[in-house]
Amino acid sequence: MVEFLGLQRDLYAYLHDQTLRMLNKGLTGPEIAEEITLPPVLENTWSTRGYYGSVSHNVKAIYQRYLGWFDGNPAHLWEHTPIERATRYVDAIGGLDTVVEKARSAYDAGDYRWAAELANHAVFAQPDHAGAREVLADTYEQLGYGSENGTWRDFYLSAATELRDGQFGTPTETTAPDVIGQLTPAMLFDAIAIQVNGPKAWDEKLTIDVALTDVDERYRLRLANGVLTYSARPQHGHADATLTTTKRALPALAGLNADALAAAGVELTGDRAVLARLAAVLDPGDKNFAIVTP
Repeated sequence: MVEFLGLQRDLYAYLHDQTLRMLNKGLTGPEIAEEITLPPVLENTWSTRGYYGSVSHNVKAIYQRYLGWFDGNPAHLWEHTPIERATRYVDAIGGLDTVVEKARSAYDAGDYRWAAELANHAVFAQPDHAGAREVLADTYEQLGYGSENGTWRDFYLSAATELRDGQFGTPTETTAPDVIGQLTPAMLFDAIAIQVNGPKAWDEKLTIDVALTDVDERYRLRLANGVLTYSARPQHGHADATLTTTKRALPALAGLNADALAAAGVELTGDRAVLARLAAVLDPGDKNFAIVTP
């Protein structure tokens, strides 16, 4: 066990220290990921193999921790969006059919990394192009089969599935009652806050007090300037509405529905329309969004 823990310690320390050594020489995250090599002892130990993570992935994360996303090259400061870049690349290379042909040639030559880059531009330039989708799906499939890293393999094969069969969503349900029921008040308020559609809420202004009688806590929620904030400190003046409940029943607030709150035993006083006004500016996430297509 001591030897095992020592090897894990050395693995993480090596990745960290060598990444910083090379970034101090001017290498970027992708460049370091290509350059770095583990010592033979770490490379050949089963517990340090990249079955779940990978050296390449982790090195880029270490780089980003210290220097952020920007690699120092001004050309990367204000790039076009992926769709706009793809359209321009396809045009510069000679048109969509030419790009797809070059991607297929790279695939046939086993240069899957280059095939993926070319075909990705083709798909983003014209998502319904059957040839572009086919070669990109084939490429991702081969990259997945060749990946020791389980997470990379899942990404590649999921991408191939999306290209061939369409989006398949996620089996994880983050709004399930048993998940919401474990949230602290602060976590619940944060979960609501990140759903606020900022531009839609620019001109909306409201306040809601939440009083938790069983733990003697009180929060003031405030929507203004397109952002929902909250505080547990004493507030001046009266809120537009007040919700009085227990910490156990607080998850009922997630739906922002007056009837559901009443059914959960939450007392609502003040302006009942406030809940509907807040609900009207929420923009829940889409668990079926595309990954490898626009």
